[in-house]
Amino acid sequence: MTRIFTVANQKGGVGKTTTSINLAASLASYGKRVLLVDMDPQGNATMGSGVNKSDLEVTTLDVLVGIVEAEEVVQRSLSGSYDVLPANDDLTAAEIELLNLKNKESRLRYALIRIKNNYDFIIVDCPPSLSMLTINSLVSCDGVIVPMQCEYFALEGLSDLIGTIKKISQHLNPGLKIEGIVRTMFDPRNSLSNEVTAQLAHHFGGLMYQVAIPRNVRLAEAPSHGLPALVYDKNSKGAVAYLGLAGEILRRGKTKIKS
Repeated sequence: MTRIFTVANQKGGVGKTTTSINLAASLASYGKRVLLVDMDPQGNATMGSGVNKSDLEVTTLDVLVGIVEAEEVVQRSLSGSYDVLPANDDLTAAEIELLNLKNKESRLRYALIRIKNNYDFIIVDCPPSLSMLTINSLVSCDGVIVPMQCEYFALEGLSDLIGTIKKISQHLNPGLKIEGIVRTMFDPRNSLSNEVTAQLAHHFGGLMYQVAIPRNVRLAEAPSHGLPALVYDKNSKGAVAYLGLAGEILRRGKTKIKS
């Protein structure tokens, strides 16, 4: 059964796109068929996967408004390990173009129906704001993976996202929940990182992944080469961490199926 996860946080700069790209590549390294859906007009997940957003003739926008089917837009990532539904700044028009369409909040969900059985996992990268693109991303998925930095206002941003998820689960996507919380840019030597970790463990228990993603230069460099860290430098701390995160997600999935 295909599992669809949206990587979301209404706060920017928390490693959302980095997590989307590297989680897609890491799940693929476990032999899983993976599609990465770029729902951010910045197109960073597209570029970070080695697909030139300036050369695109059709994008996620065309899929959302019904001009083309998703399978006509999907491209292979530069690393060759996963597929990408690419985006560029054309997607900024989605806010206006979706306004007059039926089921405007569910366009992505319907678009993925035709192709989701081709994949074991679909990872959706959405913008760091509560827009129609974010709503579509949340309506389309089974669970939300929340990347968050261990900093002072992190929990405040998390509570905002939880409120959004509750509203969408009540009205548009029953059963939508947080799949897990992943700590990014983590430094165990930093007392604040450890304090926030303790608060997460207290308030969210098992939702917090045990694997934390460290600050890592190679991880930051990889997107400029159009590659996930696992391909750019498989021995880097960032690559190893995301591989561990993918393994933890797979183990959790097996546990849920058994229970």
